Amino acid sequence: MSDLLADTNVALGVSGSIAAVKVVELAHELRRHGASVRAVMTDAATGIVHPWAVEFATEHDVVTEITGRVEHVELCGREGWADVFLLAPTTANTVGKIASAVDDTPVTTCATTALGAGVPVVCAPAMHEPMYDHPGVLDAIDRVESWGVEFVDPRIEEGKAKIATEEAIVTATARAAGDRPLDGRHVVVTSGATSEAVDTVRVLTNRASGRTGRAVARALAARGADVTLLHDASSVGADDVPYADVVDVESAAEMTDAAIDACADADALVSAAAISDYTVEAAAEKIRSGQESLTIELTPTRKLLDAVRETYPDLTLVGFKAESEGDDDDLIAQARATIERVGLAFCVANDASVMGEAGTRALFVASDDHTAYTGSKLGLGLRVASTLAEEFE
Repeated sequence: MSDLLADTNVALGVSGSIAAVKVVELAHELRRHGASVRAVMTDAATGIVHPWAVEFATEHDVVTEITGRVEHVELCGREGWADVFLLAPTTANTVGKIASAVDDTPVTTCATTALGAGVPVVCAPAMHEPMYDHPGVLDAIDRVESWGVEFVDPRIEEGKAKIATEEAIVTATARAAGDRPLDGRHVVVTSGATSEAVDTVRVLTNRASGRTGRAVARALAARGADVTLLHDASSVGADDVPYADVVDVESAAEMTDAAIDACADADALVSAAAISDYTVEAAAEKIRSGQESLTIELTPTRKLLDAVRETYPDLTLVGFKAESEGDDDDLIAQARATIERVGLAFCVANDASVMGEAGTRALFVASDDHTAYTGSKLGLGLRVASTLAEEFE
């Protein structure tokens, strides 16, 4: 699927929340992104999901007790197997014990060992909301966070602090375990389509789904960046993009204004959105149907990259260029024209036919060379992240 967690060993700690029923699919998702997974379970967790199911999901024996093999050291010691210790789900009981160095389950013993050995630790809390709001639990989370443990915020729904999505947990695990060449960098990403109102009901828009922009934002976050994502959240809400700060925009003008504002403290802008080239003067009310013909006057919108470059002459800019006609030579020529006009670090060019698709083919175009990419859009995002990191170096 992608190399988000390529060659990463994940020790997966499972404690006794009902969210433990999700651990089989979580283990599969970690492995889909390249990780090897070995699980450790509390006795309470084994009463919710059978260790055989977790063994099937990980293809490794499951640790349910600490024996003379000192499994906690084997997994999470200084010379241990794990690159990261992921606790998912993390109960109120477990986080309280970790904060106090209480080691009475295989999971808490592995957590203490990992923290002492400098192994990155990620926690995904899951409990009823009143437990999550308990002052002692909040203090325990704050204390453990101060030690460098990363928490993946739960989803507050129906009176429960539900475990975060697999996407959020996998991204946080990759961020904690892997190289972070973009650590400390703030990157703004534009994504998806914009819409121009024709009247109070109708809009002019395009077929862009925003998959590429969201994949780029996720990859940047996994490689250490703090990401601001500008997109239309009407179809994909902020809760579905847990790896970025989301700014909801609709029109091309809103997208451009938001980009100028967000870039005030940014290190780079990656503009992957399919921004409208034209807008209209919207009617104050719904245009009545049944007319034989209707003429709409289109007027050009501001070019987002040009507007941002004018405001921030030294900002690192990355553009995307989609065309529906021509071959690779035409794509490269169009991309280089934009590079020269705006002063882009590089441009990602692709055929517009990939809009809405899971996979993509694109050309990474610089002023003097180009390389091709074929694969998933998350893989494309990782290529953008690595190329951007090289630009900063």
